[in-house]
Amino acid sequence: MPRRPRRNHSPAFKAKVAVEAIKGEQPIIEIAERFDVHPNIVAKWEQQLLENAPGAFGEGPARNKGPGVDELNAKIGQLTMENDFLSGALVRMGAASAKR
Repeated sequence: MPRRPRRNHSPAFKAKVAVEAIKGEQPIIEIAERFDVHPNIVAKWEQQLLENAPGAFGEGPARNKGPGVDELNAKIGQLTMENDFLSGALVRMGAASAKR
């Protein structure tokens, strides 16, 4: 039996399936057959929805507290320039090889 190619489901689809599982009107196996996904995936999405439900109302942990991608890229650039400068200064001073 050939393997089915990997599918990426949208968050809206996952939420719809998880809500159906939470309702409990049908067994997970029937829900999985109806939406053409594996029962383990349905159970996983249901658990994720239950764990993250408080965040929908502002009571969950804040997700975007850390620095953004642009800020991190700028920091990487700055540190790279500093390392290059310092390794060049070490070479000019006649110290042992800066790059090992």
